[in-house]
Amino acid sequence: MKTQVESDGIVTLTKDGEKQIRNSPLYNDGLRPTNREEHNWTTYNFASLWIGMAICLPTYAMAAGLISLGMNWWQAILTIILGNCIVLIPILLNSHAGTKFGIPYPVYARLWFGSKGAHIPAVARGLIGAGWFGINCWFGGTAIDTLLQSLGGWGSIPGHTWIAFFGFWALNVWISYRGPEAIRRMEFWAAPTLIIMGLALLVWAVTKAGGWGPMLSAPSKLTTTADFLKVFFPALTGAIAFWSTMALNIPDFCRYAKSQKAQVIGQSVALPTTMGGFSFIGVAVASATVVIYGEAIWDPAAVLAKFSPLAIFLGTLGIILATLTTNVAANVVAPARAVENLAPRRMSFGAGAIITGVVALLMQPWYILENFGNYIFLWLGTYGALLGPIDGIAIADYWLVRKRRIHLTELYRPDGMYSYKSGYNMRAIWAMLIGIAVPFVCKQIPGLTIVWDNAWTCGLLISLVVYTWLMKDNPSLMSAADYENITARSAGQRAS
Repeated sequence: MKTQVESDGIVTLTKDGEKQIRNSPLYNDGLRPTNREEHNWTTYNFASLWIGMAICLPTYAMAAGLISLGMNWWQAILTIILGNCIVLIPILLNSHAGTKFGIPYPVYARLWFGSKGAHIPAVARGLIGAGWFGINCWFGGTAIDTLLQSLGGWGSIPGHTWIAFFGFWALNVWISYRGPEAIRRMEFWAAPTLIIMGLALLVWAVTKAGGWGPMLSAPSKLTTTADFLKVFFPALTGAIAFWSTMALNIPDFCRYAKSQKAQVIGQSVALPTTMGGFSFIGVAVASATVVIYGEAIWDPAAVLAKFSPLAIFLGTLGIILATLTTNVAANVVAPARAVENLAPRRMSFGAGAIITGVVALLMQPWYILENFGNYIFLWLGTYGALLGPIDGIAIADYWLVRKRRIHLTELYRPDGMYSYKSGYNMRAIWAMLIGIAVPFVCKQIPGLTIVWDNAWTCGLLISLVVYTWLMKDNPSLMSAADYENITARSAGQRAS
């Protein structure tokens, strides 16, 4: 029986396939495969998604963190661009699966970890998403607090910073609760608005300072190659880890892609250019403030606070918009879907959004951002080491092990071919643990710390190799003939 149909590289369920899974305990409307009409995201939608997510206060501050560690401006910017070009590779590899089969990340994870084991990578990604949600709320809330203080009176209110933070947190949770479809509409018009506001800030800084300022001519404090590499590799891991979360759950968005071409071009153009460009704006504006105000001001809110009341008002709206577009898209969808996947018949996306907001508070973002050392090395570096192996398993499973052949209805059967033993694929669990353990062990061994400094990359490659080897001849694999038996094709469609 044909349970799925492939047309122009997009696989959807047939009516028989839909009937088979509709009553499954692993099914709900948010976790089901998308239908053909829902594949409507264009190249611009993906470009605007990444522009909206990348233009945020953490991006603005990222180059500042690298410069504080001793890099000059161009070393910091190139490190960020290189890191984003590297993480773009797994993003595009995992995007292919989401686009072709229309499944969200937790369902995609059932392939590698099993129907129950999928909670491991889904919750891991979800916890980090919640952490990022809190970080962005703290960035945005404290920025709003700074701007309100500049207007007078607000600073005399007891606990004003916490009021601004919790108010902004509540706004983020409320908008997230409305659901993921709002993301495409919001990003569509937010992306050009944020670009214009960022460029306006850059033009003001260069004009007011009468040039680019002293910071852009300041030499690197890392005078030897050894000194530079000691900072470069963990900084590169931090730059990669910045979006390694999205490398995992990008199927949550690409399941709506109109075509593979649309998602590849949109993401490839927007991600590295926006991250590099907005980081440069942060460096250039901070450099100009040395000339204008006699000190380097890395906080864009502190810069805006020196403007006129109208400019402060517009800047506040810009900060709110920048943080919302990042938080709703990048940091809520994955944890909300993970919560849905825990109990598909009882949990909704809205409930997941609320739980995400609560967990974000418990993770204390104010501590993570206490200094740039915590931000670059503790937060970004550590979770990069945890997610790299999962990225490796995902890539290996789809491209090397299954060769892009998936039986959609089996993903929704608790006792199906992707349930393995009692719902857990122990081969994936072992591959993940090995990929995590090797960098952690190398961190403790003199001379091998470079493995830890590149933990995301090393963990990805280790788990990719181990998982591919462990999954040889696994019963869950389908041959090309098996795939053809369940897949109908539209006229002129060839096997892919």
